[in-house]
Amino acid sequence: SIKSTFSHHSEMACIDSLWMRELGNADLFEAMQEDLKSINPDTEVAYELSTELLKKRLQDMDAKSPFNIEYSKSLENIIKSYLKNRPRSYERLMAISEYYFPMFEEYLAKYNVPLEIKYLAVVESALNTRAKSRVGATGLWQFMYPTGKQYNLEVNSYVDERSDPLKATEAACQYLTSLYNMFGDWDLVLASYNAGPGNVTKAIRRSGSYKNYWNIRKNLPQETQGYVPAFLATMYIYEYSKEHGIKPKKAPLTYFETDTIMVKRQMSFRQLAQVLDVPVSQLQFLNPIYKLDVIPYTTQKAHYLRLPKEKIGLFTNNESAIYAYIDHEDSKRERPVYNVVEKPKQAYASTSYKKKKSTSADSYVAKRGDNLGAISNKYGVSVADLKKWNKIKGNNLMAGQRLRIEKSTTVLEPQKGEAIAANTKEIRDAATAAAAQAEAEKAQLVSDAEAEKLVEAKSALAAKEAARKKEANYERERMYIVQKGDSLFSIAKKHPGVTVENLKNWNEIKGESIQPGMKLKLEVSSNL
Repeated sequence: SIKSTFSHHSEMACIDSLWMRELGNADLFEAMQEDLKSINPDTEVAYELSTELLKKRLQDMDAKSPFNIEYSKSLENIIKSYLKNRPRSYERLMAISEYYFPMFEEYLAKYNVPLEIKYLAVVESALNTRAKSRVGATGLWQFMYPTGKQYNLEVNSYVDERSDPLKATEAACQYLTSLYNMFGDWDLVLASYNAGPGNVTKAIRRSGSYKNYWNIRKNLPQETQGYVPAFLATMYIYEYSKEHGIKPKKAPLTYFETDTIMVKRQMSFRQLAQVLDVPVSQLQFLNPIYKLDVIPYTTQKAHYLRLPKEKIGLFTNNESAIYAYIDHEDSKRERPVYNVVEKPKQAYASTSYKKKKSTSADSYVAKRGDNLGAISNKYGVSVADLKKWNKIKGNNLMAGQRLRIEKSTTVLEPQKGEAIAANTKEIRDAATAAAAQAEAEKAQLVSDAEAEKLVEAKSALAAKEAARKKEANYERERMYIVQKGDSLFSIAKKHPGVTVENLKNWNEIKGESIQPGMKLKLEVSSNL
């Protein structure tokens, strides 16, 4: 059994589980999107940071960057707003950055794009590979569908390569390079990345042909007016995090080797998690392009599975057994039932038939650890039949005990006294169909050696499932009474792990409006 080689460390498993949840958490993305939509760059914010000191730091940043980092009151307001309201969010983002920034910098250097562009992914997606905006922009770099297709990113019902960190980052570098070739200014590249090059061109024309972002800003869409300042504010906070007491929450793992393997069957993350002892959350993190948590397989195009490197060896060494297990699991799915349609009776076909069961028997020698339930599942019979055929009263089996397993097929036989010759064709057809059915049933059975592995794997999986249920999250419901001034967003912020979308779904709220005194149901998961 593959699972007999696994070792389980509960403390590390808990850390991995919590960290994978953080990497896939959508609340940072939702908060960033809300800020971009609602923040007013012209509203002053009370925060202890002198204007003179800020100007000096911005000058130092400008000297090291190809961006035009100039002081403005709008930029100061956004920096102070983030420092006052989002310090904990940036601590979390800086920890997640340790996974992505080295890869970003490698591609940015390859395409000669400023390394500071890595902060764009923080503003766009809060470094969430599966982030999806209200208008359908997806992935770390928030590509719209047409732009993704323009840069050869596959998007279909199963796969969305806009969520692939490597492919999407390379596509982003290519797109940003094309925008720079168009405008020749990195500030305008940022603006056009958000609003589209057409809107930036219109803003330049309406402003009297100015080409400095701050001169055309008032002619850009409302969201874009705060977009470039949000990018520069994020860059500032990353550069001066220590000075503002922002200490990144260190990731438990900053790097682990992975590799890919092409799959030869359609398989789900749930199946892979069971046979490889890899959490589904880790499979989702390493393979974010699979929208349904299913890796498709077609003869036209193979798809890859990314795994921790030590699991690649486990997969390749047990590939046949893994595919046999997946085929066995898939065989349990309910299939369409096709009814036999009677042919129109011919003049000579007045003969009637009766069904007759033909019984044959196999034998199986019980092995240590076998039980009646596992054997009945293997051969597709009931436990009651096994007991009946072998005159077993209890549920115990002895190793070496030989079991009789009967198989029945149905044939048609003309009733006594009827003419047989006239109906030879129908009988032959029925016999052929019965033989084909028997062959199909035989083909579905795996070899004894493979079946034995499957029984052992199933027993181990059942034991693991029982243990997992003991550690499962218990759901408890709470009620929250809406106070004056509350919004869905502010309530979600008060309850870690709860999103605006959660609140809407749990309480069947369609819009954004809530009233004081309204009772909201909160479903809060607690890890025990």
